[in-house]
Formats: sequence, structure tokens, C-alpha cells
Amino acid sequence: MTGKQIHRDANMEAPTPVQSVRSLALPAEGRGEDLQLRVSAPVLGDGLPVVLFSHGFGSSMDGYAPLADYWAARGFVVIQPTHLDAKRLGLAQDDLRQPLVWRTRVDDMRRILDNLDAIEVQVPGLKGRTNNELVAAAGHSFGGQTTSMLLGARMLGDGDDGENMSDPRIRAGLLLASGGRGGSDLSALALEKTPYLDSGFDYMTTPTLVVAGDADVSPLTVRGPDWFADPFRLSPGGQALLTLFGGEHMLGGISGYEVTETTDESPERVALVQKVTLAYLQKILLNRAAAWSSLCRDLAAGTSALGRIERR
Repeated sequence: MTGKQIHRDANMEAPTPVQSVRSLALPAEGRGEDLQLRVSAPVLGDGLPVVLFSHGFGSSMDGYAPLADYWAARGFVVIQPTHLDAKRLGLAQDDLRQPLVWRTRVDDMRRILDNLDAIEVQVPGLKGRTNNELVAAAGHSFGGQTTSMLLGARMLGDGDDGENMSDPRIRAGLLLASGGRGGSDLSALALEKTPYLDSGFDYMTTPTLVVAGDADVSPLTVRGPDWFADPFRLSPGGQALLTLFGGEHMLGGISGYEVTETTDESPERVALVQKVTLAYLQKILLNRAAAWSSLCRDLAAGTSALGRIERR
């Protein structure tokens, strides 16, 4: 073959068939409507660990198939809620729920944790096959901020340490293009539109992999792309940082297949995110460290054109 090699999507040849069931509803009193979920799981296997995935602003349970499909085909049950900020829900800007959407998102994730057994029985063939003691939480962008709160990060304000919203049932975290420190690092736009981004990471103790792009320039901070590395550098739980060379906010296209919001489309970049996140999940939840150790060696040497891994 001559010329540029075409990357073949890893999800086209999944090792295990996957079933996906959407629009599962959890009653949610006081939320204004039921919490809708998508659950993706391998057709085969038992003792399956669980990954809760929180979407970015405006997305929904139907996004992030490149990650959800990949993890599910390799032995994980992936649960994706539709948060109130999803565009398809059409929440009005003057809706009284808007200022607390950041908190409702965290409540959504807790509600899922409280109802894992009930969710399992709604998916055909899944009953009795999950291990609800092995749970990770992941999120992209706003979903990363949501997830970080469950891992121990806090929203600061008025000079205090902030409310503890962490959940000990979550054993590992994946933060993808998740915002950094608040306070003076926030832009005027962030202070006006997203005051909940006043995050601090001193208490984020859950083992966490952070993924950031070195070309991710955000209007929410006065800093550069290094802002997205804060959850790794400033938290006791940040174990590893994957930096994607040339990666922008969608990290090559993790939010969906051929989606229009991806400004840095790169199947190779997405494939690296798939491999590294899977290896980290396997290491923390399943005590299978071989793939993780191999990737860390390869990406710590400084010879990859795609990215590098730093560890603590």
C-alpha cells in the first residue's frame, strides 16, 4: 500500500458483541423529569465492572460511542445518563433549574449508583452478570467536572473548602478534557456563565487518569492548554496524565463517529484514548496491569508522535 495509511476503526472488529439499550428511565422526584439512560454491555461474560459516563455540555446518552462501544466490547457495562443540559431536552434559559444544573448532574450519577441493581434487570440478558463493587466514573468536559466532584474535587467559594460530594463507591476516575483550577485562573466569561467551575482538587483522592490535549485552548480560562492538566498536577489522586499532541477539546473525535463539532479529527488520536483508558480501567478495577505498563513504557519514552504519559 502506498501513500498515507488509512486507520481502521477498532470498533469495527470488536472482540465481543455489544448490546445497547437506550431510554431506560429512572424516576427522579424533584428533577422535573425522569433520568434517561443508555446502557451498553457485552453480550458475553460475567462479573462485569461498571463505568458511569457523564457527557459534555449539550450532549446526551447517545454521544461518545467511540468510547462506550470500545469499553463495552472489552468487558465493561457502560451507563450513560442524559443530564438536564442536553440540547434535546430544551431546558429554557430562565428555567429555575439552570443555575444548579452542575449539582443535578452529580445527583444524576449518584442516582445511578443507588439503582445499579434495578438498571441491570432492565437490560435483557444482563441480570446477575455485573459486579457492582467495581465501578469507575468518567466524563468529558462539563462531564469531567461532574465526575471530578464524585472523585473528591470541590467547588470553592467564600474562602471555604467547599462541599464534599465524593462517593466512595467509585474506585477509579477518567477525566477527559476536564477543566482546571478556578479562582483567578477563570476568565471573565467563565465567572459570568459558569461560576461552578471554581474547582479545587486538594481533596480529589480517588485514583484518576487525566487526558488532555496540548492544543485545547478554552475561553473559560486565562491560561493555555496546561489548565486541563490541573486535575492531575493538583490532586493527590491524579495518578497519570495522557497528553495528546495536537489534541483539541474533542481529543480527536471521542464525542461520536464523524461528528461535526470535532475540530481536530484524528482516528489515531481516538484510538490512543481508547487503548489508554481501557488499560487504566483494567489496571485499577481488575488488577490487570500488563497493557497499562506496556503503554506507559511506550509513551514515556518521548518517541510517540501522538502523545505522552506522565505518572506519579
